[in-house]
Amino acid sequence: MLRLLIAAVAGGVAMFVWSSIAHMALPLGETGIRELPNDEAVVGALNTTLGTQDGFYIFPGTGLAPDATAEQQEAAMKDYDQKLATRSSGLIIYHPPGEEGLTPKRLAIEFATELFEAFILAIVLATTVLTSFAARFGLVAAIGAAAAVTTNLPYWNWYGFPVDYRLSYMSIEFVAYLAAGLAAMFIVRPIAKG
Repeated sequence: MLRLLIAAVAGGVAMFVWSSIAHMALPLGETGIRELPNDEAVVGALNTTLGTQDGFYIFPGTGLAPDATAEQQEAAMKDYDQKLATRSSGLIIYHPPGEEGLTPKRLAIEFATELFEAFILAIVLATTVLTSFAARFGLVAAIGAAAAVTTNLPYWNWYGFPVDYRLSYMSIEFVAYLAAGLAAMFIVRPIAKG
């Protein structure tokens, strides 16, 4: 168990270091992100409309009540398709004034997340019967690929996240898993066969 925990910490540190490099030293963390021109007008309208209602918003809306019937939902979807043909659409993650930027708390949450991911990866590496470096590295790469596409491709497909943004974040996640896997592979051993 101690070896597993050490592997998780080593993997978590490797992920955190890579993610830091990708976001602070490389342009990967900013790829596909643009600033709104004249954001004061948009922010003013958002503050007026949403006030203190922190949340994830989509527009145009369907106008459906939470208890809408199946018939109402079907009609709203037809109207929604017409709205999409004639109106702008998008997503907004809104926070009222007072939000903080890069804080120690956020860095700690990021590290804890990566530590947890690395712990899961270490468990997989510790319980596999694969013994060669190539096979174990292939397993890590497959897990990293699965993690990279799990939300990134659906966000592109359903919400229209820009392709360059998605590809950038997929590469950050994939390399993070490779880094964690390499760190963990030298600490945890595969289970003995037979």
